[in-house]
Amino acid sequence: MLRYSLRRLILFIITLWLLSLFVFALNYWFPGDPLTNMTGIRDQNSYAYQQAVDARGFDGGILQQYMGFIDHLLAGQWGNSLASQTDVFAQLQPLFGATLELGLLAMALALLLGLPLGIYAALQQRGPLDRVIMGLSLSTYSIPVFWLAQLFILLFAVKLGWSPISGQINPLFNIELQSGSILWDIWRSDMSYRQAAFIDALAHLWLPVLVLSLMPMTMLIRIMRNAMLDVLQQNYIKAARARGLADSRILFRHIIPNALQPVVRQLGLQFSVLMTNIIITEVIFNWPGLGSWLVKSIYERDYPVMQAGILVLASLILLVNVLVELLHAWRYPQVRKEQHAEH
Repeated sequence: MLRYSLRRLILFIITLWLLSLFVFALNYWFPGDPLTNMTGIRDQNSYAYQQAVDARGFDGGILQQYMGFIDHLLAGQWGNSLASQTDVFAQLQPLFGATLELGLLAMALALLLGLPLGIYAALQQRGPLDRVIMGLSLSTYSIPVFWLAQLFILLFAVKLGWSPISGQINPLFNIELQSGSILWDIWRSDMSYRQAAFIDALAHLWLPVLVLSLMPMTMLIRIMRNAMLDVLQQNYIKAARARGLADSRILFRHIIPNALQPVVRQLGLQFSVLMTNIIITEVIFNWPGLGSWLVKSIYERDYPVMQAGILVLASLILLVNVLVELLHAWRYPQVRKEQHAEH
């Protein structure tokens, strides 16, 4: 396990380094002055610009400039927004919390509903409920997220009035955002109307979480069903039944744990799909997260913000994929043996 983990961590570090090279190169691919693109300082005759030239190595070669870029990146000095002239790193922190809250809740809902539905569909193979579950999952997966989100807003927010159309919470509650996660910030606050604010935040939250969870949920249903059907055909399941073990014990002790192996392997990919869709979802629901921040920066040609958004989202996806691979290798040791061709 140690050798496998080291290999994955080294690969993760190399990938992060390549990502930093790509983000650094964006400063030269964008139109305009590279240092302005990097720092957000427009006036090239100002004292601040001359300080940035010295601090970021722009009086030297490209390697010195890259080293200056990495030093400022690790120190949290990511420049200023070209649009608002505010610190990018300070803007980033609450936005990251809002995106992480939305993404984790959506992934949790996808797992909570997708796995049991996949198990049930496999146990009812070729039955009417199996056909209904698989038909709905295929139909839902085929609908684009931007179209599905607008349909849900029209139905649940406009027609039924079960949810607000957009936003994170009613502005009248005046919640001071610290982490960016609205539920966590309300929980930590000491306001007298905390319960009402919590209910209002949940009313704003459930619809984008549902929209965002549907695509990974449908994939988990199909993966779990196929894995269950494959495990049910294995000889050790037939042997367990021949020994007279109870069906519930066979299901929970033998079938489900082994069927979860391909599911765990796919969690990283499904999280990547979710983080791609979260950009669209945040824009449609006006959710104050990294996705809507990134899209807004593209329209405004705010290059420091674009770099920060790309760097954080890509790093988060890479980190989650590495953690999933380590979890998969720890839970299923045969993966490590296959990696090193051991028998």
